[in-house]
Amino acid sequence: MKRKLLRAVLSTFFLLTLAGVQAQKQKTWQLSSPDKGNQIQVVFDGVIKWSVTHDGVRILESSPLSLEGPGWDIYPGTGQVVKVKNRTVSDTIRTVAYKKAYVKNHFNEMELVCKGDYSIIFRAYDNGVAYRFVTRKQNEQVVMQENVQFKFEGDKTLFIPFTSDIRQGERYSCAFEEFYTQLPVSAFPGDTLAYLPMMVVVNDSLKAVLLEADVQDYPAMFIQKDRSGPNALKGVFAPYPSKEEAGPKYWINYAVTAREKYISRTNGTRNFPWRVIAISDRDAELLNNDLVQQLSEPSKITDPTWIKPGKVAWDWWNDWNITGVDFKAGINTETYKHYIDFASRNGLEYVILDEGWSDDLDLTKRNTSIDLQEIIDYAKGKKVGIILWSTWYAITRNLETFCAEFAAMGVKGFKVDFIDRNDQKAIKSCYEIASVAARHHLLLDFHGMFAPQGLQVTWPNVINFEGVRGMEYMKWSADDRVPEHAVRLPFIRMMAGPMDYTPGAFRNRTRKNAVASNSLPQSLGTRCNQMAMFIVYESPLQMLADNPTIYTKEQACTDFLSAVPTIFDETRALDGRFGEYVVMARRKGQDWYIGALSNWTERDLELDLSFLPSGNYRAQIFRDGINASRDATDYVREERTITPGKY
Repeated sequence: MKRKLLRAVLSTFFLLTLAGVQAQKQKTWQLSSPDKGNQIQVVFDGVIKWSVTHDGVRILESSPLSLEGPGWDIYPGTGQVVKVKNRTVSDTIRTVAYKKAYVKNHFNEMELVCKGDYSIIFRAYDNGVAYRFVTRKQNEQVVMQENVQFKFEGDKTLFIPFTSDIRQGERYSCAFEEFYTQLPVSAFPGDTLAYLPMMVVVNDSLKAVLLEADVQDYPAMFIQKDRSGPNALKGVFAPYPSKEEAGPKYWINYAVTAREKYISRTNGTRNFPWRVIAISDRDAELLNNDLVQQLSEPSKITDPTWIKPGKVAWDWWNDWNITGVDFKAGINTETYKHYIDFASRNGLEYVILDEGWSDDLDLTKRNTSIDLQEIIDYAKGKKVGIILWSTWYAITRNLETFCAEFAAMGVKGFKVDFIDRNDQKAIKSCYEIASVAARHHLLLDFHGMFAPQGLQVTWPNVINFEGVRGMEYMKWSADDRVPEHAVRLPFIRMMAGPMDYTPGAFRNRTRKNAVASNSLPQSLGTRCNQMAMFIVYESPLQMLADNPTIYTKEQACTDFLSAVPTIFDETRALDGRFGEYVVMARRKGQDWYIGALSNWTERDLELDLSFLPSGNYRAQIFRDGINASRDATDYVREERTITPGKY
């Protein structure tokens, strides 16, 4: 019998119906998910309102929605619906660079076609609901405001990331990198802005996550307290930028110094973003939700075979701090050849040249200690690709020329940083960068960036996003909230899509002995905690954050990280409790990879592996050592033969 490998750290139908009913007198419409668990009710009673229930439990109270422009408002009264279209879809999506090869796409849809050249489309899935506006107007249109409201029954508990690290004092410009604050809706502070995704605790078991999808040529949504009631939130959108500036005064941002009174100027015939609520009465189900993938525009890359996910030897987090070499380590050719040698020996696909190889605002001004072409050619000979860092401002000064030039040199992609905005111009620019980069077969990793909203589906060469408070903060702060934060992320942030948390620290510390250090950064939590992130976190372009010196000294752990894929054929959420622990299983070919993360609490978990096909599996297991609570680097490595069952 062929022995399979288990690695662990502790067609279809399409149905379309068209109901051409004249519905001027009808005020209420209902839509249910295929399993009848989620229900949407839409009411036209002076304004459009929708409400959502799950198995009879109210998720969302009747909440108004509208789209407003000068001379045209989608805010009609009763009698404006002229046709209702209903359809059921059950098909399969073939994904690119995702946590599973195929996604089952099964939903019920209701489109309310209205007077005034617009529609509202509602969808109900077994694991969530969504709506969007569709307009069929002539010429360009200005959107003054979109009214998105979330009214809750009672004072629900939220887990929400508030904006901070505001760039140049401009309230709509931030890093999108915060811890989640736990508070009731009524305690949401004043005019403070938060952003998506965010979680709503409906009751002890039922949770909802607010998302958006297919946000194109339009601003993303912030969240703010709605003064219309004690238990209401509303969407807020950055006004359209009218003036932008760069230079020393604005650090390395492309800063907005003036804004218009409207939020968007856009094509009059278009689909607007989906407003999405993911729903689950079992925490673990949130870990394997595909709504953003299902709701986003399909890939525009007809042949994606050139898109190569993989792992990266990263320089910046470890401060180029290598030892045991006969040259001065730093941002120079010799250091990067050393990183390339390490990547080649360990089967890593890429090396990133992060900040410092060029001027922050001008890619034509190169660091004289770097021979870029020599580095690229050396890496090619070692079968390693080179990815270059750039600020958003720098690469957009001459996007087409830069993409063509660096692709011709042999560069494989760009890490584009310091976007720090989610207004219409910023989002439109990200799509433009993705389109141009795709023409030149370049990968993209967006940093200083809002969470993904479907860009990675439409342009799958966008292979990763930051939009998360990740490992970089350990260089500046040994905040003991990190392990709890790490087991909240899969239930909230990762619902939106891939996440460049940049794990892989091997200087592991407990809460009692961790210190911040720029050149010798550490992680809070155990060695196995860091290793498990390579399985638990969805990251098609996965960084190895520490330096080649420490990885070489810890070769057994490094070998494990080298072996873990970054995309998979199948994903299963085995267990999880929000903010406490996560257990994920992922399959690539015949091999399974299982990762478990915990907060600061020590725990033993029973794993149900009965889903495995019958047979014998050789399991390579890394688990926390008996003294890991004293020395977080302590671990045990063992091998055993297992069969499907509970362990």
